[in-house]
Amino acid sequence: MRQLVIPRGGEPVRSSETGQADAGIARPPGPAGPSAVRVRSREAHCLLSGGHDQDVLSLYPQPPLVLPGLLQSPGAQITLRPRCALLLPLPCAPACAPGSLGHRALWAVAWGLLLLVPVLAGAQRGRKKVVHVLEGESGSVVVQTAPGQVVSHRGGTIVLPCRYHYEAATHGHDGVRLKWTKVVDPLAFADVFVALGSQHRAFGPYRGRAELQNDGPGDASLVLRNVTLQDYGRYECEVTNELEDDAGMVKLDLEGVVFPYHPRGGRYKMTFAEAERACAEQDGILASAEQLHAAWRDGLDWCNAGWLRDGSVQYPVSQAREPCGGAGSTGAGGSPNGGVRNYGYRHNAEERYDAFCFTSNLPGRVFFLKPLRPVALAGAVRACAARGATVAKVGQLFAAWKLQLLDRCTAGWLADGSARYPIVNPRTRCGGPRPGVRSLGFPDASRRLFGVYCYRAPGAPDPAPGGWGWGWAGGGGWAGGSRDPAAWTPLRV
Repeated sequence: MRQLVIPRGGEPVRSSETGQADAGIARPPGPAGPSAVRVRSREAHCLLSGGHDQDVLSLYPQPPLVLPGLLQSPGAQITLRPRCALLLPLPCAPACAPGSLGHRALWAVAWGLLLLVPVLAGAQRGRKKVVHVLEGESGSVVVQTAPGQVVSHRGGTIVLPCRYHYEAATHGHDGVRLKWTKVVDPLAFADVFVALGSQHRAFGPYRGRAELQNDGPGDASLVLRNVTLQDYGRYECEVTNELEDDAGMVKLDLEGVVFPYHPRGGRYKMTFAEAERACAEQDGILASAEQLHAAWRDGLDWCNAGWLRDGSVQYPVSQAREPCGGAGSTGAGGSPNGGVRNYGYRHNAEERYDAFCFTSNLPGRVFFLKPLRPVALAGAVRACAARGATVAKVGQLFAAWKLQLLDRCTAGWLADGSARYPIVNPRTRCGGPRPGVRSLGFPDASRRLFGVYCYRAPGAPDPAPGGWGWGWAGGGGWAGGSRDPAAWTPLRV
């Protein structure tokens, strides 16, 4: 192997004007004496002379630096870019000089830099180019969104805040594109709204509900009207000009309530898709892990695992006990008295669990109808229809209990065939010392057992205003479907 030796003695090696150190260039030996190596360094934030170019002269004896012949081809050059901490002024003690590191240390530094350059270059090639330019520089785009989250409720109007700074001295605002997307999966986005100049467009379920706030230059905030349960989640505000872009995230949270659910078939009977469908049928959506954790902090205790919207399976335990993960175990909350137990992400097409659903504010009203005599489920449906309503769903009853403070110690039919009743103020003989929605399971739908909880949508007329119900004065309640409705008389309920 050919070798190149930089002798101890010789002429000083001057650096090039490119701001890099030139090493590895053979020089004819000169008179004996200490070697002199002059290095020029360019560092943006160096402590030496406020960051200007520095000449550092080393007059200390240097041992020979032996380089492999691979680097001796014509024009071969090793470029070293030393850190500011190694560039010391001339009046430095000998211990501070680079020569004190020894030729082995210099050898290791040289090879380390040579091996690191391809790695950094590959990393830069594989990285998506996103330009974040500081405010004040020409052509910059900087997006700012609200920290934390914004909170609304179903049926409300909310502003997703987003502002951007853009120097328009060289570019006009007409060339700036504003785009809102919703994060549906960690790597998947759904288009919400796009604006380019005077052209605006909303997509999918956001048509007719989304528009820009247009509160002065640099305002990209999105106004979202008639908020739905499906609007819950994270949104990205992206601002792009011809060469640069920046983005910010906004989280939209909803006021509401989390409730556990399983259908008439029993517990642990639903795949992930079936759980999504079951929550939608009960006026809800699958809850998120954040919503379940917040519900646990509010006291939700349920010893049955259920699907969440991210595909994980969890359940909240406020009072630790042996059948629910063990009396001494801890969950996501980290408390020895309980927590959110987590099964992790499960196979969503094969494994079966219950569901944790989420619902929000009701635009209408839930009320209870008490018949002259208990009715079967079919009679309950007719009774609600006579009042311009429908049999309430499970999610609607939970929303009325949580957000409208519905309190009644009387069980009633619901649309899924279950019997439940809401308790805001716990009392004797009403299901225990804690508030909640009590469940009596799924009784035989043909048996005359209960009254009914009805839901009337906003704007629907009430055929019996003033709190009057309907029945037959001669008895039979609402179960006698063969009676003529024209013969019904109003009865107080």
